Amino acid sequence: MRYDVTTGPIDARELEAVVTHPGAGAICTFSGIVRDQMRKIGDEIKERWPAARVAMAHRTGKLEIGEVSVVVSVSCPHRHEAFEACRWGIDRLKESVPIWKKEHAADGTYWIEGDEAKPATG
Repeated sequence: MRYDVTTGPIDARELEAVVTHPGAGAICTFSGIVRDQMRKIGDEIKERWPAARVAMAHRTGKLEIGEVSVVVSVSCPHRHEAFEACRWGIDRLKESVPIWKKEHAADGTYWIEGDEAKPATG
């Protein structure tokens, strides 16, 4: 298992390599926290899907359009389990990890908290 919070670029292939093994019939990767929270999510994935291998990384700082901000990569013996575990992992990460994003648009600047946009002040 591997868990990163970084200000540098995230390489999804590098995380996929962490979960690759001969018994993996499928690898599901979502590309778009504190470290202990990410580890907790990984532990919860392992509890629900015991055969899973998990790697996650979340980038912080200013990102340009098209750059990867988060990667969750999960391998399981079968694709259904891999997709299910990966979907569960990214959903948990987005709802429970305290990383906010600030988006700059033509109509203003917004803080994104979960699925809600709130106008930025100041």
